Amino acid sequence: MEMKILIAEDDREIRELVRMHLETDGYTVVEAENGQDAIDLLHPNNFHLVLLDLMMPIKGGLEALQEIRSISEVPVILLTAKGEDEDKVLGFGLGADDYLVKPFSMVELLSRVKAQLRRYTKYTAYAPTHTTILKNGSLCLDQKRFECKKNDEIIKLNPMEMKLLTFFMENIGTTFTKKQLFENVWGEHFFGDNNTVMVHINFLRNKIEEDTKNPMYIRTIHGIGYRMESHRA
Repeated sequence: MEMKILIAEDDREIRELVRMHLETDGYTVVEAENGQDAIDLLHPNNFHLVLLDLMMPIKGGLEALQEIRSISEVPVILLTAKGEDEDKVLGFGLGADDYLVKPFSMVELLSRVKAQLRRYTKYTAYAPTHTTILKNGSLCLDQKRFECKKNDEIIKLNPMEMKLLTFFMENIGTTFTKKQLFENVWGEHFFGDNNTVMVHINFLRNKIEEDTKNPMYIRTIHGIGYRMESHRA
């Protein structure tokens, strides 16, 4: 299957360098110089991944991300500069799937791209037909339809939140460390200062929990990690 990637980056040298390496790896690449161009290109084209710089003219990355999420669940990797931690957290809240801090190596970029594409093809319309329905209390997760409901009301999850919740619901009652969650869900090597798991769990809790300060589904096990509790329907 041909994979098509959109890169929105106002720095021409970075944009062309990324395009060159992606094309060498066999991907089809379309370039945009700003967030507005990215939005305009997204409508008529079917992309499998978007690389989105945060700081761009006309329309910045966060604003573009918000519009992308209103029309598509395509994976989005943010390209950020050091010191933009608040924007990273906000980006996750708006539906970003991952981020890379500049300057980044092409090896790391290609690794993140491949990881996101693997997830996208597994948890979207490309998913196999044997997927199942998982239930826990008032939560119902339909992997085939890529749909989560709570009390029969649809909860909108991005691909990473879907995979994280799926992993928890497939392992109800088991406590996992952040390292175990990251390596099983993200499929990458875990570094001790990585707060990606915590950020995604916080956003997932905001969508599925009645009270995020006293969560009934995803509990924090202090000093260890996280566990999904079992509940009757």
